[in-house]
Amino acid sequence: MVRAPAWGLHLSENRRGRILFELAFADPEPSDSLFVGIGLVIGQASGDRVPVIAGLPRPRDEDQLKALGAAAATTGAVALFHAVGITPEARTLDEVFQGHAPDETIRITRADIDHGLARLSSVPDGAPLAAVSLGTPHFSHEEWMRLLPLLREAAPGRRIPIYVNTGRATLTRLQEEGALAGMEAFGLIPVADTCTYVTSILERLDGVVMTNSGKWAHYAPGNIGVSVAFAEMRDCIRSAAAGHVVRSAS
Repeated sequence: MVRAPAWGLHLSENRRGRILFELAFADPEPSDSLFVGIGLVIGQASGDRVPVIAGLPRPRDEDQLKALGAAAATTGAVALFHAVGITPEARTLDEVFQGHAPDETIRITRADIDHGLARLSSVPDGAPLAAVSLGTPHFSHEEWMRLLPLLREAAPGRRIPIYVNTGRATLTRLQEEGALAGMEAFGLIPVADTCTYVTSILERLDGVVMTNSGKWAHYAPGNIGVSVAFAEMRDCIRSAAAGHVVRSAS
């Protein structure tokens, strides 16, 4: 028999939505950065209240929801969020608020997202790059399957290390599949069971590190003193190949 304490978010009444966020725009093909940006905004405004998001684009996979949750827990104390029509306990607004009215309703605009994401970068495009760090939270197997073709396509060879934080079970699976064979030639450095902003792993701390993680970009400057450039994963790999910060929107 599995037991859990009858406390906190284990209790249904404590899982009730408290604050409602309404997206004021539609995006049929949402980027990973969009989910990070939404997480940053709702975390800052929610504090420790349970947020509910209405109008969230349907995610490509759970990794986009994971990125949203990590960003929300970074700028706030969000331990649970609901997305109407997407997450299990939020089929309708009435269900997720358990018959109550939200404490507050906030509209999120595209400008809010852009402002939140812009604050994650402290350097301009073109800045020389020292490293790339991906996977905070840890990379899933599915994210690896998106990354490895990008590495083969860009074939970065400028000796700029590309650190990827992942779990040991995921790393073992990749090794057993032979998926990482030859990847060290592109500067790939898997990091198991920790993140590069919490311990001494990066070879250099005197340059710009590029990341696709809102959580990493938020904590790394204070924790290890690096300058950060935030972008999509594809741009991170393109930048490693170019040797400097490159973003698609540039």
